[in-house]
Amino acid sequence: MRHNAKELSEHDAHREFFLECEKHWVFWSLILVGGYYGAYTFMVRGGVFCNAQTANVVLLSMAIGERDWDKALYLLIPISAYFAGAILSEFLAKRVKQLHMLRWDTILVGFEIPVAILLGALPENAPDQICQVTLNFICSMQFNTFRQNQGIPMATTFVTNHIRQTGSNLVKAVRDKDPKAALRWKMHGSMILFFLAGGILSTLLCEVFSVRAIWGSVPILLYTFIRLMVADRTYERDMLGKVPRGHS
Repeated sequence: MRHNAKELSEHDAHREFFLECEKHWVFWSLILVGGYYGAYTFMVRGGVFCNAQTANVVLLSMAIGERDWDKALYLLIPISAYFAGAILSEFLAKRVKQLHMLRWDTILVGFEIPVAILLGALPENAPDQICQVTLNFICSMQFNTFRQNQGIPMATTFVTNHIRQTGSNLVKAVRDKDPKAALRWKMHGSMILFFLAGGILSTLLCEVFSVRAIWGSVPILLYTFIRLMVADRTYERDMLGKVPRGHS
């Protein structure tokens, strides 16, 4: 179904409008891939999780406390990659917006596809750090880019906050009969389930395909990229300058 700018404006007047990159299905797809990446690196690329950096910062503090400077310097690599990913995504989002061709959100998902293909093509004896640092970088950019799921702040690369929000909003929904809280606990709960599904799928494929298993994320990314690209070039073409919620 196609919409012109006038139809979208009328729709927005009667109901809150969300860009395609802010919709539920996008966040479900991306957190599915987030769970997939986490299980992949843990299973076949060094026994670590690439999605967030809390554990690495804890390990860094321990290394400094133990005066293990080599380990401390080593841990700065993934932390720095995550830091750089946030900086680069913030910088590129502004630059890409000026081109009026595709959204940064769309380009980022498209960029993940060849990256996943190349990582899967690496030999099994390639240093695990290549894959780890690359996915650290990708997950950071994704975390910084996709911020709100139809107005609800959410992450697509880890579930710690989703677990907290599910519990907190469930209580509010039951105790206070709050319809917004009811929606929020269901949405945060669904993100946990999709992350879990991605991890299960990745684990099953890693047992069969080892390092090539990362290619299993490509169809999900490709589907997401195509739908976002179609939106950018057709029914949201006149809104490429509209900033997604959560961004200034």
